[in-house]
Amino acid sequence: PVTMTQAYTTYGVVVGSGDYNGMTTIDAKNAVMDDLESKGWGKRTVNFRLRDWLISRQRSWGPPIPIIHCAACGPQGVPVADLPVRLPDDLDYQVAGSPLAQHPTWKHVACPACGAPAVRETDTLDTFVDSSWYFLRFLSPNNTEMAWPKAVADRMLPVNQYTGGVEHAILHLLYARFVVKALRDAGHVSVDEPFDALLNQGQVILNGSAMSKSRGNLVQPSEVIDQYGADTLRATILFASAPEDDIDWADVSPSGMYKWLTKLWRQALADGGPGIADSGDAGSVDKLRCAVHTRIAAITEDFERHKYNTAIAKLMEISNAAREAVTAGVRGAPVREAIDSLLLMLAPICPFITEELWSRLDHAGSIHLQKWPAADPALLVKTAVTIVVQFNGKIRGRLTVPVGLGAEEVERIAREDPSIAAHLTQVEVAKVFAVQDRLLNFVVKS
Repeated sequence: PVTMTQAYTTYGVVVGSGDYNGMTTIDAKNAVMDDLESKGWGKRTVNFRLRDWLISRQRSWGPPIPIIHCAACGPQGVPVADLPVRLPDDLDYQVAGSPLAQHPTWKHVACPACGAPAVRETDTLDTFVDSSWYFLRFLSPNNTEMAWPKAVADRMLPVNQYTGGVEHAILHLLYARFVVKALRDAGHVSVDEPFDALLNQGQVILNGSAMSKSRGNLVQPSEVIDQYGADTLRATILFASAPEDDIDWADVSPSGMYKWLTKLWRQALADGGPGIADSGDAGSVDKLRCAVHTRIAAITEDFERHKYNTAIAKLMEISNAAREAVTAGVRGAPVREAIDSLLLMLAPICPFITEELWSRLDHAGSIHLQKWPAADPALLVKTAVTIVVQFNGKIRGRLTVPVGLGAEEVERIAREDPSIAAHLTQVEVAKVFAVQDRLLNFVVKS
């Protein structure tokens, strides 16, 4: 507080505030309100504000507003039997003003109440009206009697996951919530909220700027697809960063992903075929299966958390583990399990190459109709870990030791290892620091 020159207006830790010192911003706010309420000086309240919503537009696209204006009866709703109101196909877009308002016949109808000549509403609804309830129409898209049956909405809603750009959070999603709450009050749905979770996806930018036709800094996806394929493009974007972060295409290399997919293609056909007999020592087989199932569990969690970039990295680790196992003499079922598991988990990211490889490996049916692989809990228990051995902070070797081994025992094993012992011959060990299951550091003097 002594050195602060102005108030800190973002979230942080409260200082210079008596009993509230040390609290986070949220905790301090709640504590202040609790104190005010306990003293009878006030009470909590929540204020809601929805921005003015553009409902009608003088344009010829968008949902027609189903109202008929009669000079005698006033505004009348279009009868249900006459819904939906369809826009004409022969609009003149060269006229000044609204093409609908100047159409010679479309707007002229009879009043549904008295039968006298009347006119349709020629304004159209903003497209946000569509996007505020379109997900409800997905529940029964072929129903010609109603937009959706309430029983189906009650069974299917709310939507589990919504993904969109950040602009959706302040426009579309606010309106969707408003409309759903209005439909709830009218008895057409039972849920209070339309969506359970929101993921705001980032943008693909170029050289630090959003892509724009006016700037001429566009990257055409078709050009990347023509050179590398759609799977490479999808995997490159998902591997470049977390979904909520922006991606600068200038820093991205589709060629690197293309090389890995090419290697995977050759590897799958060479090592994953059904006609290869089983071989390999038990230790190498167990090492491969543990590597595969550990990553199945981790990749499954990554998918659930939308961490596709780290999921792809772990898929690459399965590929490497299978390659190392083959080099060590492992063949047959363990390698096929690794390749099949990799393809099944890669399928949502690279649907085309995985479908083709699945077929070439003589599997029946589409890969996209298979069950997600399940990790064997028995293979997730680590019995050994790799310890990094350092001298004055510089890595000089690695040791594989049992999980949970004490520092003294790890040091003894390190001193007996020939490659590490060679570094100890010309130095004096001053101290030894150990981090269990991770690190052993010798602090030495020459």
